[in-house]
Amino acid sequence: MNIGIAGLGLIGGSLAKAYQAAGHSVFGFDVNEDVLSFAQISGVIEGILDEKSIGQCEAVFIAVNPGDAIDYLEKTAPGIAKNTLVIDCCGVKRSVCSRCFPLAEKYGFTFIGGHPMAGSHKAGFKNSRADLFHGAYIIIVPPVYDDPALFARIEDILKPVGFGHFTVTTAEKHDKMIAFTSQLAHIVSNAYIKSPAARGHKGFSAGSYKDLTRVARLNADMWGELCMDNSKFLVRELDCFIKSVTLYRDALAAHDRTALVKLLEKGSRLKEEMDH
Repeated sequence: MNIGIAGLGLIGGSLAKAYQAAGHSVFGFDVNEDVLSFAQISGVIEGILDEKSIGQCEAVFIAVNPGDAIDYLEKTAPGIAKNTLVIDCCGVKRSVCSRCFPLAEKYGFTFIGGHPMAGSHKAGFKNSRADLFHGAYIIIVPPVYDDPALFARIEDILKPVGFGHFTVTTAEKHDKMIAFTSQLAHIVSNAYIKSPAARGHKGFSAGSYKDLTRVARLNADMWGELCMDNSKFLVRELDCFIKSVTLYRDALAAHDRTALVKLLEKGSRLKEEMDH
């Protein structure tokens, strides 16, 4: 297959390496010319994804920020072949799908909303790897939900990447769930590390500290765009979290051990239930 990848950061670079390792021809594009040159010199990409090569690709992945993804597809849509499957890799789906589905319909190719559920706090092409997605989930937002041939095609295109699970959903549900599972977690971690006590953590911290602060290091520009784009659902999750954590705070302030134990027991029980 000929595979096109726009954006050669951690996600796009890992996709490129996975397809290249599986013996497919990869054409890449990145606004950073040094990254683009390195990807080509290292043999990860066979050539540049441009107006000519994009028309020869069976699949094109767009692995950039949501606004840039929409802009990229608007510029390149006229040159994409009608048999091409275009999949974005953005962390929000409503804004992207609402703009890209009509473009696909206008020019005759197929657009799929996609979100690979794997990553790292270490960004960039230099940290990308061919096995990043092995066994991972990928969320799919298709234009229709009653086309078995389309789903078979999606699975066939994605097979070389090594995803272990597919979640098919709507753009609305994707953004609602991601507000809780991803965006809230990043905000809580980023806020937690701002305690004055954080600078003195060495010698006093272990696994729980590492777990909670792992995603505090982030690409602020990217996460700012993702969170603002999904503010409708994210504000709801933050309100829920603030209401919940305030109960713990109030129990402690009142020295109400019984109330605190009940809160802790309920949280522990919920976690056990969800893990099963």
